[in-house]
Amino acid sequence: MTKWTTSQIKDALNSIQHKQDIPVEWYQDERKSVQQALKSWEDKLVKFKKLQEKLDSMLSFEKALTKNGYKAIAGIDEVGRGPLAGPVVAACVMMPMDTFILSVNDSKQLSEKKREKLYKEIMANAISVGIGIVEPNDIDTLNIYQATKVAMQQAVDKMSIKPDFLLIDAMTLTNDLPQESLIKGDARSYSIACASIIAKVTRDRMMCEYAQHYPHYAFDKNAGYGTKDHLLGLEKYGITPIHRKSFEPIKTMLNNNFHQ
Repeated sequence: MTKWTTSQIKDALNSIQHKQDIPVEWYQDERKSVQQALKSWEDKLVKFKKLQEKLDSMLSFEKALTKNGYKAIAGIDEVGRGPLAGPVVAACVMMPMDTFILSVNDSKQLSEKKREKLYKEIMANAISVGIGIVEPNDIDTLNIYQATKVAMQQAVDKMSIKPDFLLIDAMTLTNDLPQESLIKGDARSYSIACASIIAKVTRDRMMCEYAQHYPHYAFDKNAGYGTKDHLLGLEKYGITPIHRKSFEPIKTMLNNNFHQ
């Protein structure tokens, strides 16, 4: 019998999903390259199983609601409550309940590259997506908590298909839709995690655009949070139109300028 080359074994492993389907002679093969290929395959299998278990856990709320007759379940999350500059952005996302994106997770747990990839997959597969944006001036007028609720409601209102149940990350909305508020929902619910990715990527892209207009604050790197570079920019170049005037240290800076 002709011996398999390492390249042939690697190609064959790509289509094998269960360890019992791997020929015994491959594990008996003394070539280091073959054993490395088998180890790599096993590592991928372990990673896949962990992702599947995570996904199953994150679908528990959606599955329970589906059993109770709900057919248009949407997750809601926001990004941008803490930054000193830029808007607060919320997303409402309704995903199909028959096919799932395996790698979806809380956006804070994902790299920028992974978030961008998942953003495209979510947008391509979502039944409906709504985005809500509340700008800094309105945040100052409303306060950040109320502004977040407004952004979330905007996101719901922009859905092309009206949800019949809302899963919301740590917030309750005043509307006529059945809903459940989940603490750390972006790590517990698939739909909310999808919304967190859409909101995060949307806002990060906005802040990168703002960085072109206001280059001294590193908005493309800090998304408006109070990093060292951002604070140095404030000190040297002052406040921009996208800074939140009700947030410190901007509020104090404005007061000091007023009294001078």
